[in-house]
Amino acid sequence: MMTLSVLTAAIAPGIALLSYFYLKDRYDSEPIGMVIRVFMFGALLVFPIMMLQRALVLGFGENPFVFSFLFSSGIEELLKWFVVYYVIYKHVEFDEPYDGIVYAVAVSLGFATVENVIYSLLNFTSFSNLLMRALLPVSGHALFGVMMGYHLGRAKFQPSSEKKHLLFSVGLPVFFHGVFDYIILVSKSNWMWLMLPLMIFLWIMGLWKVKHANARSPFRAVRREDEIKI
Repeated sequence: MMTLSVLTAAIAPGIALLSYFYLKDRYDSEPIGMVIRVFMFGALLVFPIMMLQRALVLGFGENPFVFSFLFSSGIEELLKWFVVYYVIYKHVEFDEPYDGIVYAVAVSLGFATVENVIYSLLNFTSFSNLLMRALLPVSGHALFGVMMGYHLGRAKFQPSSEKKHLLFSVGLPVFFHGVFDYIILVSKSNWMWLMLPLMIFLWIMGLWKVKHANARSPFRAVRREDEIKI
């Protein structure tokens, strides 16, 4: 019974955050089957990434800066980006800028959910610890996904600046994920004083990107015309 409770507590934050960002799609919701498929792709990334990170740490050591920005954020965000780019970017369902956010958040939370389950089963101490992980690593992955998806949406629907936004779509998540990990690794006692303003900033920026991605939807004008006719 305890194991089931821990599993539920570990899985729930990822599902809740994915539902939140999915429902933020105001004009043309994505097929739920496609979203679940991308979520599962993210989940499948966990084990190869863990093995690769372990091999790199054993081979090159665990320098906090190198681990945070290369072995952790670099590998994780780059592989999540490849999934979204090669599976979704040219797909017919990616038909408005906000779709990039939906799919990037889905792959990010697939990864974060499995990672959270593994951590919870191996290192469970209390449910307050699981709550802290929901507020920090899991929501962090979601917000890195928002950054990635926003710029993928800009890249696809603004061909004149595609290369710039493709670079931002991987560069920004890698940078902020690296900052997140570096704070945890280096600031042993006062890390929360650095993490709190970072998370507030990420949420403010994430919600801004959600709003502006929706505002760029080509279906927005169609919705307004339908409302006027009604």
